Amino acid sequence: MEIKGNTVLITGGATGIGLALAENLLEKGNQVIICGRRQDKLVEAQQHHPELHINVCDVADDLSRNELLEWAKKNFGDLNLLINNAGIQCDIDFTKGTADLINGQSELKINLEAPIFLTALFIPFLATKNNPAIVNITSGLGFIPATGMPIYSLTKAAMHSYSLTLRQQLARVGIKVFEAIPPFILDSELNMEGRAKRFKRGIKIQAPSSAEFAAAVIKGLQENEYEIGYGTSEEWRKASRADQDRIFEARNS
Repeated sequence: MEIKGNTVLITGGATGIGLALAENLLEKGNQVIICGRRQDKLVEAQQHHPELHINVCDVADDLSRNELLEWAKKNFGDLNLLINNAGIQCDIDFTKGTADLINGQSELKINLEAPIFLTALFIPFLATKNNPAIVNITSGLGFIPATGMPIYSLTKAAMHSYSLTLRQQLARVGIKVFEAIPPFILDSELNMEGRAKRFKRGIKIQAPSSAEFAAAVIKGLQENEYEIGYGTSEEWRKASRADQDRIFEARNS
């Protein structure tokens, strides 16, 4: 797809991968809007990049999603690229019964329900634009799940499935659907509590930065690569079922 001259909306765009994508797209001559729940983080991002547009929005809330669409229609009538990036990740131990599931409910709403409903809202609007596209940020854990993060893993597996079927449907109205599949990202704010526990146990991980992954995503979009992995997530995406099972056992034993 053409990677300049677009108007882009990125959910969860104030930090991590979302912000890295926003920075990259700004540099390539696009108009970029970021939204998220934390106004302070949005303002901080805008202070570093005054050309960014910001909107406080909880994409897990139905009213907030509708308000975001109406705001975009009113202020950014040429918006043609939606990037579903907002997400959370929680450690959940089912040996505790339902104790951890309040976090799991949030993951289901933010990681799965929110992008599905937000996308459905925006599709009729996007279908009237030039060069329209949707990018779903999933995860390598959608291909090889992490035992300690079962709900997060299932939401990303579901978003992979959703991306496949949505791509086929929206081809009829000219909207391209991409899936960007990050590996473990070193500078992400995702599940900071869980990361701290794992690092405290002495686990050392070499991983790419948000900027490195964002650059790979932009390259993939330019080349119409509909599934864009990077590093380990690309290996997992391409792995055979037998290899996926082997990697799962090795990583979760």
